[in-house]
Amino acid sequence: MIDIRGLREDPALVKELLGRRGVESSIVEELTALDAAYRDAVSARDELRSRVNETSRRVAEAYRNKEAAEAERLKEESRRLGAELEVVAAQATDLEGRRKDLWLVIPNVPSPDAPVGAGEDDNVVVRYWSSDGGSSVEAPDLDYPAHKRVPHWDIGVELEILDLERGAKLSGSMFPLYKGMGSRLIRALTSFALDAHADSFLEIRPPTFVKRETMISTGHLPKFADDAYQMERDDLWAIPTAEVPLTSMARDEILEADQLPLRMTAATPCFRREAGSAGRDTRGLLRLHEFDKVELMVYATPAQAQEMHIEILSRAEALLRQLGLTYRVLDLCTGDLGASSRRTFDLEVYAPGVDRWLEVSSVSWFGDYQARRANVRYRTEPGGGVEFVHTLNGSALAWARVIAAILETGREADGSVTLPPVLTPYLRGAARIPVPEAEI
Repeated sequence: MIDIRGLREDPALVKELLGRRGVESSIVEELTALDAAYRDAVSARDELRSRVNETSRRVAEAYRNKEAAEAERLKEESRRLGAELEVVAAQATDLEGRRKDLWLVIPNVPSPDAPVGAGEDDNVVVRYWSSDGGSSVEAPDLDYPAHKRVPHWDIGVELEILDLERGAKLSGSMFPLYKGMGSRLIRALTSFALDAHADSFLEIRPPTFVKRETMISTGHLPKFADDAYQMERDDLWAIPTAEVPLTSMARDEILEADQLPLRMTAATPCFRREAGSAGRDTRGLLRLHEFDKVELMVYATPAQAQEMHIEILSRAEALLRQLGLTYRVLDLCTGDLGASSRRTFDLEVYAPGVDRWLEVSSVSWFGDYQARRANVRYRTEPGGGVEFVHTLNGSALAWARVIAAILETGREADGSVTLPPVLTPYLRGAARIPVPEAEI
């Protein structure tokens, strides 16, 4: 949730920054009005409660002094005040609920440094990287030979490592089935990434299904309920990303300053309905209902947040460089930011077979937006006050589209696929996926 104190202190600035991401000023004004009305109701409720308590004390005192008439008069006044208190308390409760309902769906205030724009066409390319050209602000040469211009879904069938038809038979479309070297490739990539982060990130294996409040903490609920899978009987939700359980690891806790930054990583399946993408990018591994991902998550102090943002981005980039994949870094504009994010960098790999840049990581800084929802705080110094932590996360990496790029980039003229050498130790020495021998 946005900082309500910041809204009270400078509503014009909050409206201006939220306006950069398309939030109508009337919505911010409505929250401001509800907040003021709620605080007035709470003040009136507390004043009436104090008067009721004082009147009750005076009733007891009148009885002790054998002033029966005065006691009866005060009892009547107490009943009248009690009735007023019930009305005002109910108003305060109603206003609190209405304020919270609106507060929960208002997106985060974007960083002033985030590029201003209306949508993905306004995202800013920060840099490119390719194995033959290194890092550059100029786009690399994307002139690939014809044998690398084969889409990964055809390669997967030819090499007998991807069976989308059987996946659809088992679970429906956009649920892939990997087999043989395809399955081993996911496992190898996961182990490779977890080992790369083991130097300073605590590995976690969180539950795959979480409570409603866990989804609310990251901002996935209530706004994005249609994109999530729910087990209604138990009101549990399939995680769309390990960010969800990791953000709530310290929910309702107070950390010590010397525990921060607290770095965590997790490999999990991720589930997304993709409700708004019907008929779009549904072939192969481009858009899935279930996929595997390694996530990085950090709790940090405000002073540490920017450094942590760069560290997560650098780690994700390092993996792509080791895999030898051409990629670019995008600074997302305000109109394309996720609802909870203050600033986000996306990493996109180039896949020659589909001739597309494919997002494989989003590295985001959320400020204290998620921490307010999850009530994750830290003590600024021993015995001192508490503040909300800042949360950051990034994919490092999401494997479905990485695999698509590996298959298309690594395809040789004979149809086999040369794999990134960094994966060889995780594939029992295998360096390529051969074309299956034809049956006689």
